Formats: sequence, structure tokens, C-alpha cells
Amino acid sequence: MSAKEKGKFEDMAKADKARKIKKKFKDPNAPKRPPLAFFLFCSEYRPKIKKEHPGLSIVDVAKKLGGMWHSTAADDKQPYKEKAAKLKEKYQQDIAPYRAKGKPDAAKKGGGQGGKEQEKEGRG
Repeated sequence: MSAKEKGKFEDMAKADKARKIKKKFKDPNAPKRPPLAFFLFCSEYRPKIKKEHPGLSIVDVAKKLGGMWHSTAADDKQPYKEKAAKLKEKYQQDIAPYRAKGKPDAAKKGGGQGGKEQEKEGRG
């Protein structure tokens, strides 16, 4: 491959790198989102399934849990849904003051919050 041909591919690689969107900054102090009712159900039944079937892979355990959740009656799902609703309310109370105080300093300094907005501004 000649230097001219190689240069063409190097230019394409540079353009591709510039196109990629950078990962957003995630504040470690932000409140964690609450789990859904299904995940609360899974956290209770996963150890039981692993105990009964120690050779199952992670995927097979997840499929089994999904099938159990799907076949569970609505009345039996209710305690998980209620607990999830309570956790969601608590999260809403915790996130309101966090959002009110604004974004953390690292995000304001450009800690990976780049993306298409900055590209558009740069073209001006």
C-alpha cells in the first residue's frame, strides 16, 4: 500500500474518532435510582434458584426469573410493587435537593460532557 493510499485511510480514521461521542460525567454523589418491582423480586428469588440449580448460567437464571415473574399472579406481585413505589418516593425526595443545587463542578469544567452541542458551536 502506497503512502498516498495509507494517508486516505488515516484521514478516515481521524474523522471517525472525532465523530464518536464522549461518555457523560456521572456524579458519584448523586442518589441511586430505585429498583423496579421485578428487580426486587429477582433479588429475593435469585439465591433460591442458584441453590436449587447450582450449574445454571447467569442467562439461564435470568430466564428462569423472568418466567417466574411472568407466571406470578398480580396479587403476589403487589408487595414488590408497593416496596418499589416507596423506594421511588424516597428517591424523588432525595433527588429534588440534589437537582436544586445544580450540576457538580466537574461537569461544568467539561468532564466528558462534550458531544454534538460543542461540535455545532465550534462550526459557528
